[in-house]
Amino acid sequence: MSSTKSLPTRCLEPLWRTQGLHYFTYNFALKQRFKCRVQKISLDAGFTCPNVDGTVAKGGCTFCDNRSFSPSRRLPKAGILGQIDQSIERMRVRYKNCKHYLAYFQPATNTYAPVERLRPLYEESLSHPQVVGLAIGTRSDCVPDDVLDLLEEIASRTYLSVEYGMQTMHNRSLDWMNRGHHHDSFLEAVERSKGRGFEICAHAMLGLPGESHEDMLATAQELARVGVDAVKLHNLYCVKNTQLAEQVEAGEVELIGQDDYVQTVVDFLELLPPSMVVERISGDAPPDYFVGPNWCLDKPNVKQAIDAEFTRRASYQGRLFDAIKSS
Repeated sequence: MSSTKSLPTRCLEPLWRTQGLHYFTYNFALKQRFKCRVQKISLDAGFTCPNVDGTVAKGGCTFCDNRSFSPSRRLPKAGILGQIDQSIERMRVRYKNCKHYLAYFQPATNTYAPVERLRPLYEESLSHPQVVGLAIGTRSDCVPDDVLDLLEEIASRTYLSVEYGMQTMHNRSLDWMNRGHHHDSFLEAVERSKGRGFEICAHAMLGLPGESHEDMLATAQELARVGVDAVKLHNLYCVKNTQLAEQVEAGEVELIGQDDYVQTVVDFLELLPPSMVVERISGDAPPDYFVGPNWCLDKPNVKQAIDAEFTRRASYQGRLFDAIKSS
């Protein structure tokens, strides 16, 4: 597990359930660590990806338009500190009592540059008086040792979460999405990241074409086996001007329905260890970019449906973890 600079998940195992939660939410974990509400601020440092620029592939992931899921890429360009100030100002109405923020390097691959470029960007964000930590979204094939050394050094003095886009353990699905690497790349990156003091978070995508219910649960079991600190779940949704949009329009890809998604999320979380923080349970996109499925635009309703299914089952995250682990 990570050092004390990452979220203290092991010691919190019994606490989230005593609060009536069905799974170990990120908000709960952050409040336990920082003793107050903390919000993420999306930052765009202008990075690209190796499956966009031709290093490993071209065109990027089949489903991806960074503008659709990264608020910072939809805003007028500003420096790092300017983006932070703009985001705090926008959040004042919704989060009136929030004084502390995580600087989230979100769109594209945010370790895809030499250390000499990365360090000043990370340090600039940390210099903001209201920033109390970092989150960095990246790919498993973009963390050479010198970058991991930099991340370890940063994690020695502040909270740091490194998010790897695992998406799925199934290589055929990674090929379909034009990911540019296979599952072994994720495993190797996680192994080299462990023990460096930062939280290791994995993204997992549900509803990929060609994946059965059992395939998706196999990804859950793999995440439990690998032992990452946190997970982000979201449904495969479609945005405009992507290859996926063309496939959906042509009837080649059918997007997962809400009922199937809710059942799958609950099944998925039942298999994860109760110490694994669940940072996200669904995804959506702004209406201007969005194609479907429409149900995921109502995130409160999706969350309510997931909670209701947990309640119906009298279940919770990790209910089946010990049985799987000992089998």
